[in-house]
Amino acid sequence: MLAQRAYSNSESSTRTARSTEYEIIAKVTHRIRATALKGTSGFAELASALHDNRKLWTALAVDVAGDGNQLPRSLRAQIVYLAEFTQRHTGEVLKGSAGVAPLLQINAAILKGLSNGGAQR
Repeated sequence: MLAQRAYSNSESSTRTARSTEYEIIAKVTHRIRATALKGTSGFAELASALHDNRKLWTALAVDVAGDGNQLPRSLRAQIVYLAEFTQRHTGEVLKGSAGVAPLLQINAAILKGLSNGGAQR
């Protein structure tokens, strides 16, 4: 038990912000995909996953808008644009006039970028 606790503390202390972002985005993306496959019977779960995705993108937009953010200005602008698109498109999905594919594609592209930068161990 002590060894397990020691290793788990070590693992969490070596986790980077990038790997944490990767994990959060991957989880919400998986939830969107899994609940969308359920069709209308999974609408409440899908709405919850989409809400979490909106919160995630809002947090990303707030982060890149901060003066201390060190990402290139053009990348920061693209992330804000994607956050705005995600907000609008999610509303369309919830109204039933659009599908989740664009949201999944955006998240997958972000995951790919994070993994290329060493997010995964």
